[in-house]
Amino acid sequence: MSIVLTLFIALGLALDACAVSVVGGLRAEHLKIGNALKIAIFFGLFQAVMPVIGWLIGFSLREFISRVDHWIAFGLLAVIGCKMILESMRRGVDKTEVDLLNLHVLLILSVATSIDALVVGTSLSLLRIPIVIPAIVIGIVTFLLSFLAVSVGNRAGQLFGNKIKIIGGLILIGIGTKILIEHLAHNI
Repeated sequence: MSIVLTLFIALGLALDACAVSVVGGLRAEHLKIGNALKIAIFFGLFQAVMPVIGWLIGFSLREFISRVDHWIAFGLLAVIGCKMILESMRRGVDKTEVDLLNLHVLLILSVATSIDALVVGTSLSLLRIPIVIPAIVIGIVTFLLSFLAVSVGNRAGQLFGNKIKIIGGLILIGIGTKILIEHLAHNI
């Protein structure tokens, strides 16, 4: 897998954590660099570990579903992408009540925002793509964007809102479509 595609996957996955980080930045009255680092480390670490777990799950199932793996990869990425887009359009949910500095809340949100990475890891396994480099890139990109998002959210988070999830969803759908088209074109 090319580094450009890996970066796009990482960007698509990181945007969910980034959106949550913006909200965390909005809530912080006096942002401290240690708090921004704490949030970024949690999100980056979970985003790096979850694709590895997903890859191991996919590896164990690979022989059973090798004939339809490209359809599964496409379906999983499309579903996750659509889910992100639909969540971004939801109204009436007050996201400002989330305290990202609470360890329990941070753990729950780290897992919740990295479920997509678990699914992507499963998809990469089914496509026989090694996981080490993508997992590292996903973790680093998520860390950097989350750290930046806390800072930006503290200053001007209203600019991003839910639009960031739409972008992430579209990226994941695009990647799933690319995987499907490449596989179908290869078998013609």
